[in-house]
Amino acid sequence: MTRTTRTARTSSPASPRIAVALFTSDLRVHDQPVLRSALHGADEVVPLFVLDDGVRRAGFTAPNRRAFLADCLAGLDAALRERGGRLVLRTGEVVDEVARLVTETGATAVHVAGGVSGYAQRREERLRKALAAQGCELTVHDAVITVVPPGAEVPSGAGRDHFAVFTPYLRRWEAVKLRTVLGAPRAVRVPEWVAGDPLPSRDAVADTSPGLARGGEKAARKRLSAWLADGVSGYEDRHDDLPGDATSRLSPFLHFGALSPLEAVHRARRKADAGAEAFVRQLAWRDFHHQVLAARPAVARADYRDRHDRWRTDTREIEAWKAGRTGFPVVDAAMRQLAHEGWMHNRGRLLVASFLTKTLYVDWRIGARHFLSLLVDGDLANNQLNWQWAAGTGTDTRPNRILNPLAQAKRFDPHGDYVRRWVPELASLPGSAVHQPWHLAGPDRARLDYPDPIVDLAEARARFLSSRP
Repeated sequence: MTRTTRTARTSSPASPRIAVALFTSDLRVHDQPVLRSALHGADEVVPLFVLDDGVRRAGFTAPNRRAFLADCLAGLDAALRERGGRLVLRTGEVVDEVARLVTETGATAVHVAGGVSGYAQRREERLRKALAAQGCELTVHDAVITVVPPGAEVPSGAGRDHFAVFTPYLRRWEAVKLRTVLGAPRAVRVPEWVAGDPLPSRDAVADTSPGLARGGEKAARKRLSAWLADGVSGYEDRHDDLPGDATSRLSPFLHFGALSPLEAVHRARRKADAGAEAFVRQLAWRDFHHQVLAARPAVARADYRDRHDRWRTDTREIEAWKAGRTGFPVVDAAMRQLAHEGWMHNRGRLLVASFLTKTLYVDWRIGARHFLSLLVDGDLANNQLNWQWAAGTGTDTRPNRILNPLAQAKRFDPHGDYVRRWVPELASLPGSAVHQPWHLAGPDRARLDYPDPIVDLAEARARFLSSRP
């Protein structure tokens, strides 16, 4: 689905028709409707990416994502050069830079993927107005960063603009006829005289996580193929296995659009097994959160469902949570994985979010900001709405559920291998004893450089249930 604004423009019959393919969160050449449509309607195309000053000012340019973005831009540029083209990079306000490029080139059309955040929606509207003033056509492609366009192909009925509950959304989502996956273009002709800024370098980004993965479309496609060949079939049974690390780890590539979520669904469905179905369901969850944010942009900051919470602000407890020093080993292991890799296992995310918002009764926005400061897949829709789900202010139909970290550890890390991997001061403890090191006595306890629990679980549970109105 596309949305096109057309305005009259005159140009010399001898001049080549030039279009701009504006890349945002879709840094790939495979299954790329923006690039393919731009190529179809023009003689030459300018593949453009703008390092957005607005995104930087909003605080969304964390080091891990800047480094991963540099990988993705380098990969996109390489893929375009293999096809005779190149990526043109500009720095500044997106609307200003696109308008400037249209003036420089005489471009008659701009193509871009539709976004879902309030910022992306406002940027699109400003771009529409600026291009209309220049007599340039803007086409917005809605099925690029998600499998199904938010709100367009899965109407909620009853006059609502989105689904508030996942299960009915999933039923409608699964019934949608998906578009065909687009192949990568064979050739991309770019005007030789169009100038751009040097591409950013991953090595120039300071303060990245030591174990940060490499980005780019080539790495994304290699990981997807390996996952579908060897990992996805066991996903239904093992997706919560903390030490087994049996998830796809595709979320960073999906966030930057180095991998098409629609292509991932098409390829997974060919497997036709329970693991592939479970994996596709996670991609539907991703779309679900995007359609909520598209309809309710304010939930990036405000409660989707206000519970009138009186959040606590114990700085000592918050800092212990961030540092992975809460005294609850499975919580600390997950937080240390986040610091080291810029990524965290999904079960770990649910566990540490529940611990912060319900056991410590701290505002979910504090946790969401910390995650966005480190997560390489720090997607606004998924991050904010998953945090609200855990806090009980979002779409969860059981808003007061509390995940007990000891019960969760016993179930999802029964032998303590995940904890031993990320909390080395406990690595010598045998078996599941690693989850309750404070039970040790005498010299054994004294030798551990590990804190006592910062909170009593029973007291914390009672406090939460009595505090939430």
